[in-house]
Amino acid sequence: MSSRDDGHSNERREASPPRVVVTYSIGARGTPDGHDASTRHELARRLARLAGYRYDGEYDPTRGYQVPSYFVPADTLTRAAAADLGIHDERDLFGGVVPHPFAATKTITHPLAGTGAHAPLGWQPDFPRLVADVVLDGFAAFDHDDADKAGRELLVRGAVRLKRATGIAGHGQFVVENAVELERALGVIDSGEMASAGVVLEQNLADVVTYSVGRVRVANAVAAYYGTQHTTTNNRGLEVYGGSKIVVVRGDFDALLALPLTAAVRLAIAQARAYDDAAMRCFAGFLASRRNYDVAQGTDATGRTRSGVLEQSWRAGGASGAEIAALEAFAGDPALRVVRAMTREVHGEPPMLPGNAAVYFSGVDPHVGLMTKYAWTEPYADP
Repeated sequence: MSSRDDGHSNERREASPPRVVVTYSIGARGTPDGHDASTRHELARRLARLAGYRYDGEYDPTRGYQVPSYFVPADTLTRAAAADLGIHDERDLFGGVVPHPFAATKTITHPLAGTGAHAPLGWQPDFPRLVADVVLDGFAAFDHDDADKAGRELLVRGAVRLKRATGIAGHGQFVVENAVELERALGVIDSGEMASAGVVLEQNLADVVTYSVGRVRVANAVAAYYGTQHTTTNNRGLEVYGGSKIVVVRGDFDALLALPLTAAVRLAIAQARAYDDAAMRCFAGFLASRRNYDVAQGTDATGRTRSGVLEQSWRAGGASGAEIAALEAFAGDPALRVVRAMTREVHGEPPMLPGNAAVYFSGVDPHVGLMTKYAWTEPYADP
């Protein structure tokens, strides 16, 4: 009788080892002991636990990983960098991939200032054309003269917000009200930065509410959300990003739209979705497991109400702690369909924390001083 005389094979297929989750910090802002790095590592640890993977710290190309890696990059990756790392689709990273570096910045949102204006390699003019109805009035510029021309054209209609493509969390922005202020603001931007990354010149709004709209995928789990940001005062007395409060649903944008929503929120979601669809159409090789869009609603210089997508974030961002907290809540309760999730960044003495808070950083950052970053969830109730 054969070795299978019990009617079953004695062979046992060995389970495949879990994927390895690693952070990828090449070109990262901040320092290895700062709050950005700490947040990225804690995100990676929680993502590993959520997906059933193994966390293995910072990526080391000399390690010779025996299983595919899942990356948590500090920034949006280029298509070439992603290919070198073995990233093929959105299940391979928490973040995004674009064909060229500039495509990860806010400069993709607006058209150039006329024919003959400077543009980086790979500039895609179809994108600003497709999103023109869901963004504010503005221009992108990659040359000081082009930026000056664009700014002067916009100033005829009111104050202009000048935004450096390299700025995050509201940093690197200037509101100018005349040509002299415009020239002064442009004068602080290095020509090399201008040529490679560019700037955005956009109509300035008053009484602004900024919504965050997004979608995340981790392994087979998908969630979508909307919410708002709030500011806080840092250790130097400046107003900075202080956290996000989001409503998260299990599923995609259609599940989000099934919630009872105000007209303003529905508009923000529709505009973010149109922007997202345009990116999928225009940028070859684009993919993102983490998609976040800032949508501003306010009044322009004529008193007219305006709403438009300001920019995208296809990398781990300020709301990511809340996104992961929501996915953890869904994983812990299969019947849960919607939850509120929050992040806070507190400068100075540590605050009292909610009982279910996940702390991402608590200590002294070399650049910003004493701060605490944390996330938590609360039950959802209809607004």
